[in-house]
Amino acid sequence: MKFLISISRSIDTFNEKIGHAVSWALLAAVLICTGNALVRYIFNTSSNGWLEIQWYLFSAVFLLGTSYTLRRNEHVRIDVISGRFSKRAQVWMDIFGFSFFLLPMAGLILYFAIPFAWISIQSQEMSSNAGGLIVWPAKLLIPIGFLMLSLQGVSELIKRIGFLQGLVDASEFEKHAATPEEEIEAIKTANNLK
Repeated sequence: MKFLISISRSIDTFNEKIGHAVSWALLAAVLICTGNALVRYIFNTSSNGWLEIQWYLFSAVFLLGTSYTLRRNEHVRIDVISGRFSKRAQVWMDIFGFSFFLLPMAGLILYFAIPFAWISIQSQEMSSNAGGLIVWPAKLLIPIGFLMLSLQGVSELIKRIGFLQGLVDASEFEKHAATPEEEIEAIKTANNLK
């Protein structure tokens, strides 16, 4: 089990790095969107390529960021219900959810996404819009994103099982987000406003 826990930590580290890196794609999408809107309204001109690159960047953020979100336990859940149970019961619920919902769904999408992307790569598919971009990089994001999500799902499953065996502390899979009070305090500290 210790070997699996080390694999889990490697997956976590990989997805953390990708999550941080892909967050810059959101900034790029916002800047491109802003620039495109300004050019469209000031000069009355635009390009479909600029619109499509925004979609590609947003797709990258969404598809490559899901594993990071799962890693940080920030995915959508029904905390109102699960919060009433003991930590062990919550872990069993997570194991059930990962085993019977997340991993089969991600595996099924991955199964269909690989040939979908491969056909696009082989045909060097281009956008049907005038001035559009090549399409295969965006389609390639689908299997990559769901492969990362599947790996993170396996990592989360390993951590939950490790917790039940007393080998992993719950802090390794609990939410990492700060409370609003903690965020305000961090801002005050950073700005020396105490």
